[in-house]
Amino acid sequence: MPADKNPTIMYSDKENVNILTSLLVAHGVRHAVVCPGSRNAPLAHNLNACDHIQCYPVTDERSAGFFALGLSQALQAPVAVCVTSGSALLNLAPAAAEAFYQHCPLVILSADRPEEQIDQLMGQTLPQPDALGRMVRLSVTLPEPKDAAQRSYCNRLVNEALIAMRRGEGGPTHINIPISEPLFQFSCADLPRERRISLHCPTLSPDAALLLKQAITQAQRPMLCLGYEAHCLTSNLPEADNLTVLSESANRRQWPLEEMLINIQENWQDYLPDLIVYIGGSFVSKRVKAFLKAAEDARIILVNADGLVADPSTRCTDVVQALSAEALQAVSDGAKQRTNHTFFQRWQQLAERVGTQATRHTPTFSSLLAVRQLLQDLPPQTMLHCGNSSAVRLALTCQPTHFFVNRGVNGIEGSLSAAAGFAAGQPEVPVFCLVGDLSFFYDQNALWNQNLNGNLRILLLNNGGGSIFRMLGGLEQSEARNRMVMAEHHTTAAGICKQNDIEHRSANDDNGLSEGIVWLKGKSQRPRVLEVITDSATDEQALKTYYRLFKQHR
Repeated sequence: MPADKNPTIMYSDKENVNILTSLLVAHGVRHAVVCPGSRNAPLAHNLNACDHIQCYPVTDERSAGFFALGLSQALQAPVAVCVTSGSALLNLAPAAAEAFYQHCPLVILSADRPEEQIDQLMGQTLPQPDALGRMVRLSVTLPEPKDAAQRSYCNRLVNEALIAMRRGEGGPTHINIPISEPLFQFSCADLPRERRISLHCPTLSPDAALLLKQAITQAQRPMLCLGYEAHCLTSNLPEADNLTVLSESANRRQWPLEEMLINIQENWQDYLPDLIVYIGGSFVSKRVKAFLKAAEDARIILVNADGLVADPSTRCTDVVQALSAEALQAVSDGAKQRTNHTFFQRWQQLAERVGTQATRHTPTFSSLLAVRQLLQDLPPQTMLHCGNSSAVRLALTCQPTHFFVNRGVNGIEGSLSAAAGFAAGQPEVPVFCLVGDLSFFYDQNALWNQNLNGNLRILLLNNGGGSIFRMLGGLEQSEARNRMVMAEHHTTAAGICKQNDIEHRSANDDNGLSEGIVWLKGKSQRPRVLEVITDSATDEQALKTYYRLFKQHR
């Protein structure tokens, strides 16, 4: 069904654009991030004309892709991102890759020149079909219909692309739209009424549900592992005293996993499971991954809606094709029947002992202290977005109950833009972005964005470079480490914030940090950035001192 619209607004006269617009609305796409350009002007015009679609203008295409990803996370709904022809599409590749591995439903719309103009020395042209390769669920190129058969074909291609976006685990889909000149004729009074093809997904089969339930009930040392995608599944977790659950982003019990595994490093064998049910993506911690891989004799059941052998342990024995929430219900049913809680109690005692050590420690002025102060006493409805590398690892030392992080491919290029998109999608919710300096400056165009308001707050950890590389043993022998690998710099965010009307403060000591955190959490009509200026060597020492606690108290 086409969208209702203001009767004074006319649509483009491009038939493929109108078919696409009608089907986007029919498939429930209600939000679109739109980048500037002339070839995609008919698309931008139509998206803006639809009363049922809210548009978010973003100039930088790379930032726009991650903004759309964050918006989709906030809304738990598909989001379109629309770009013009040429290299504009290639700028969406990082966000497409992240969305692919996060199973985030993005609809990538790329305007294109007609096929006969490609590779003919025309401006803003390159082969756009399949330009994003395997990083999208499906890529289709729409015809410019000349008859009823081509109109039907165009309809089918759009339906297929939007179905692919939702199939199984879901993910991004790419619709390429060649548009011939003239481009700027808006003479169509109504969108066409298009056939929508609906996808009906299978539910968890009784046999698979029984397999999960019996496996949990019968195991002596069962363990449920929830990766970073499981942040929205916390309410489905089994009761706390029935099952050992390892999770970082859905950490309802707030277990300090990294610290716990350091503490028992020489006694892992006593804590290894005989059953692992693995759901929801990867872990940040390499130590957690190594621990799970050490469970050589465990039965390992992977759960995902695509039925893929995505197996970080390399030893899986079963794959259950199911939605995570359905599988968790079956796991919970099995956990409720368990009477042997010895294994869980062993882990619980470890968590309590290590957790007490962690909370008693007060770091010196450092990035670690800044993160700890930020995450203290956050309101329950607050959402946390973390940058990759140091930022997310520092957050994990505070055991946040939930957070978002771009761990699909672990890139640094879109952390700030994703947080900005999330903040735009939930304008009444405080959204805190914890980000390192390289990630912030690399993605600074996230702040060149007219969709931002005062609910976005950024804690920028500026220690003059990629300090995580100081922790890599052996790299200190290379003369290239500081300049080439760590990318040492002397940049600050003050000028960037000023030019984008972002409130900014800096802190370089304990008092400035305490006052700055209070300011960062206060009310404002504009986004705020607290830039904590530390030293990479000091940050390295603070982390080493912290982790040494758990080696000393075994």
